[in-house]
Order: sequence, then structure tokens, then C-alpha cells
Amino acid sequence: MSTFDLVIFDCDGVLIDSEVISARMLVAELAAHGVSVDLPYIARHFLGRSYPVVLDQIRRDFGVALPEGFEAEYRARLLAAFDAELKIMPGVRGVIGALGVPYALATSSSPARLAHTLRLVGLDTMFDGRITTATEVSRGKPDPDMFLLVAEKFGVDPSRCLVIEDSYPGVRAGLAAGMETWRFTGGSHLVGLDLTPDAAAVPHRTFASFAEFFHLAPGLEKGRQSDGQNRR
Repeated sequence: MSTFDLVIFDCDGVLIDSEVISARMLVAELAAHGVSVDLPYIARHFLGRSYPVVLDQIRRDFGVALPEGFEAEYRARLLAAFDAELKIMPGVRGVIGALGVPYALATSSSPARLAHTLRLVGLDTMFDGRITTATEVSRGKPDPDMFLLVAEKFGVDPSRCLVIEDSYPGVRAGLAAGMETWRFTGGSHLVGLDLTPDAAAVPHRTFASFAEFFHLAPGLEKGRQSDGQNRR
């Protein structure tokens, strides 16, 4: 029988290979306003964070207040890039389809951006009614509020939840929620970066391909739980 009753996926960098596109676009947009950052900086400070947190970080680190309209212009260019380039993470659809326990999505993405990206990769129907965003809590990642809300929605004890995250803030949030937390490192945005865990965000496991998922947790696959157990 599975040791988990709920699997909670992050979206960007886990379900969809979007973070490399977002990072590249953000580097270019910030450079146009005199802010010079690189991909490792973005990976360390921005992955898994909501847009207001990103703006606050830029103000603190560079003393720059980005102009009104920056967010809207950046989002418009980003969605256009997604339309041309966005891909689902290899193996994700098969893993979700073969899960024998309930699953959910918890993301810092805005509801509008999330809906757009899920439609692009054909995951919208698979996550219908299973989504929680940072707009539903007062504190986003790395605080545990979003993951705890997901567990509450599904009526599952946090200790029986498995979180799949790629970012340090996401891993910290899962751990703070008292959940088993695995870090997925197979996204294009992490290629060539130092993947040494943040001291405050050491995951229980790390894996780089969804082909490994059921080897790591065979009890989560359909047909491997006791009849009547872990079903929704």
C-alpha cells in the first residue's frame, strides 16, 4: 500500500518546461531597464516565487523600481514565447495517468497564466478542479500555506502528502508543511547549474526524469494499492 494519499505537483519547471523560457525573457526585460542578472541568479532567487516577490527582490538588490506596466508587458511577451516554444515535461502525462492516488497542483503562477499554459500542453482537463494558486493564500512559497490548503481541500493529513517541486522556495514550503518533498531537476532551466541543495531546502529525494517516478514510489501506481485504499 502507498505511504501517500495525495501527490501535489508544482507546475512551472515540473509539469511544463517553462522556467527556461521565463528566465530568458526576464533577463532580457530587466536588462532593458538597467538591471543585469544571469540565469543562476534567477534560479536562486525567483524560481517558485510570485511576481510581487520578484519585484520586491529587485528593489532590494538593485535599488530599482520597475515602471508601471512592466508586468503586463513582460507577461504578454512571455505568453507569446510560450505559444511558440512551451513543451510538457517528458513523461508527465504518463505518470499522472497511471497514478493510483489523488493528485493536485499548487503554483505561484497567476490563474490566467496557468490556464493558458495548461491548455497549450493539454493538461487542462487532467487538472480540472485540482488547482490551488498563490492568490488563495496570504503567504506564498516558501511558506507552507499553499500546500496546507491543498491538503485541507482533499481532506488529507499533510504527513500523507508527497510534494514534487523544482525550486528552493517550493522545497522549503513542502518541508515546512510537514510533507515528503522531492526535487525534480530535469527542467531545461537547471542544466549546467549547481544543484547542491540550499541548506534550508534539502529534499527527501531528488530525481531528474519522470521515467524514474514509479521506480522511486511503486506504491503510487494504479493496481499497486490494496483494494479500496488511497482512492478518491
